[in-house]
Order: sequence, then structure tokens, then C-alpha cells
Amino acid sequence: MVIRYCRAPDVEASIAEIVGCIGLVHVDLSRVVALRSHGSKAAGTIARIHGLPRIWQISLGIKPNYVIELISERFDRLSQEEREKVLIHELLHIPKGFGGGFRQHRNWVENERVQHLYRVFKKRQLLLQR
Repeated sequence: MVIRYCRAPDVEASIAEIVGCIGLVHVDLSRVVALRSHGSKAAGTIARIHGLPRIWQISLGIKPNYVIELISERFDRLSQEEREKVLIHELLHIPKGFGGGFRQHRNWVENERVQHLYRVFKKRQLLLQR
């Protein structure tokens, strides 16, 4: 089966809200796209992030971009809380330089940091709703 991709504007709105609330000021939302994939066989994967390698940036004359791919069969079944945590996790992979590369899990993209930022997100989200 061929993997199908479709834009996920609902997730892009969630990403924008998360970025604003937790202060990921280095994330240029105009260069982050969320896509749902359907038909992926990636075992145990809920989401993944893709960057545009520097060689492509230079050869195409474009700035760095990131795609957050959501494996629809798994992501869409999650609770809202778990979806937000997955998005925070994927956003943490984007380095402060926003150059197309990634931050690794070790010492940065860890569950404790995701949990902490999720609590910050929920507190700030509540304040903004008042």
C-alpha cells in the first residue's frame, strides 16, 4: 500500500498555540508544516519530524523547513493531552538555529522536559482563555 499524505491544518493550529505558549521563539511557523500520513508501516511510531537537508536548501535556494508527520492511524486515536505532548516532543527536535538539522533525544528531547513543557503550556493556555 502506498503512503498517502495530507495537510493537517488543525494540527498546525495546535502547533502555533503550543509554540506561542511555551515560548519556542526560534520556531518559524511559516516554515513548519504538519502532514497526516495514512498507510505507514512504521512500527510503534506516532509522529516524526523531517528537516530539509542543507544540500537541498542550497541547491533549491530556499530556507530551512520542517515537516511534522503524524501517523494518522496512531496519532488520531490519542487523547488531546497525548497529542499535545507528541507535538511538544517533535517541536523539541528543532534546534535553536532552525537550520534544517535536529536535536537528539539524549539530554534534550526527553520525557521529563516534555512533561514540564506540557504543564507550562496548560497553565499559559488557561491564562490566555481568561
